[in-house]
Amino acid sequence: MSTPTKEQRAAWHADPANWRWGVFYYNKQDPRLMPPKRIPASDWTFNFANPRSILLLVALLAVVLGPVWLIERHVQG
Repeated sequence: MSTPTKEQRAAWHADPANWRWGVFYYNKQDPRLMPPKRIPASDWTFNFANPRSILLLVALLAVVLGPVWLIERHVQG
């Protein structure tokens, strides 16, 4: 797959068909893991059509929630 141009990425981003429920970005043609959110300058979102972004999301959740679970388990035990 060739690298999409800035114009192509902007067109994908603006296309309502690439946004599920208006919130979740889903575009199989877009190779980016984390494109910008729909509202400019308000962080990034995951491209849920890209399997690597799902793995990244799971890894981030594990890093954040894993220690909480371990501490809670230690306190209860």
